Amino acid sequence: MRTDFTAALTRAGKSENLPREDLITLLGADADESKVLFRLADQVRLKYMGNGVHFRGIIEFSNYCSKNCFYCGLRRDNAGLTRYRMEAGEIIAGAREAARLGCRTVVLQSGEDSFYSAEILAGIIFRIKKELDLAVTLSLGDRSKQDYALLREAGADRCLLKHETCDAGLFSDLRPGTSLEGRITRLKWLRELGYQVGSGNMVGLPGQTIETLAGDIILMRDLEVEMAGIGPFIPNKQTPLANASGGTLEMTLKTLAVARIAMPWAHLPSTTSAASIHPSGRVKALKSGANVIMPNMTPQRYRESYCIYPGKLGTADTPAQSYNRAVMAVKDAGRCISEGYGHSLRYQKKYADKNGTWDLGREI
Repeated sequence: MRTDFTAALTRAGKSENLPREDLITLLGADADESKVLFRLADQVRLKYMGNGVHFRGIIEFSNYCSKNCFYCGLRRDNAGLTRYRMEAGEIIAGAREAARLGCRTVVLQSGEDSFYSAEILAGIIFRIKKELDLAVTLSLGDRSKQDYALLREAGADRCLLKHETCDAGLFSDLRPGTSLEGRITRLKWLRELGYQVGSGNMVGLPGQTIETLAGDIILMRDLEVEMAGIGPFIPNKQTPLANASGGTLEMTLKTLAVARIAMPWAHLPSTTSAASIHPSGRVKALKSGANVIMPNMTPQRYRESYCIYPGKLGTADTPAQSYNRAVMAVKDAGRCISEGYGHSLRYQKKYADKNGTWDLGREI
């Protein structure tokens, strides 16, 4: 192993506050060094997060999107995509199925679709909280601060808003009409409103460097995110990046491992995108620092149309099949399924009342 890698690894074993130079060195690990890096990340995960894997059932309730991001198959100008919207009753039924199967969290995800007003979403969230005793994570893209506040008041626990890249120029190039500054502002709003905050980045974007990836980790560390979704960029033929090279599993795993070392307190998913580019992607991620899996609870008839990227794992599965596929990955990784909600320690201390119960939200 390289001398500088060994030195950075030694420092990583003693402190999470690694300087940028050490993060870059670790991200540049060769094949042999990567094995040691993954082992350390797995040890850090066990120390801080335990052996359990949190299951968060994801419901992709709309593929309409007002944005025109160059990397995403849901982009506004993709005329080749069959669009759909789920009704409130369908969304709640999906959450009920997630609870029946054993998920303690449901993730409500969509494109940026203004059809669903904050009031409509708040009603759905309140019913899920009241009827199913699930934690609720939102992944809705850019909303107003007032919308985020109303959804939090209705009972939403977490909100995922990925920054995708810390390179401000690249961000604006890939997301026309938006800015990295605006996204960071929204992440700070979420913190102010009491959400558990999630962000994340893609690995392998055109123009991205190892230095950029180090910057992504530093940004998330500075924001103290409770969750970081790190997955490979997969080019979609129906986007302007159709002919770009995709991200690799190896670089994705290295980024995940370094993120675990730098943010030992964060929830890190074993992403569906990693599983979609390699048959063992989920298991490898669970052995490289990940502690969350998101089985797909979207009704089968909608899945092929939620085509952010091609070749997505499980588009022909039922929710039960997706859940069982995730269970097998956990078993293959030698892990167990967590029975808790997976709230962050910071959130538990701040928002659990003196009797240890949770605010179920207010009906809007």
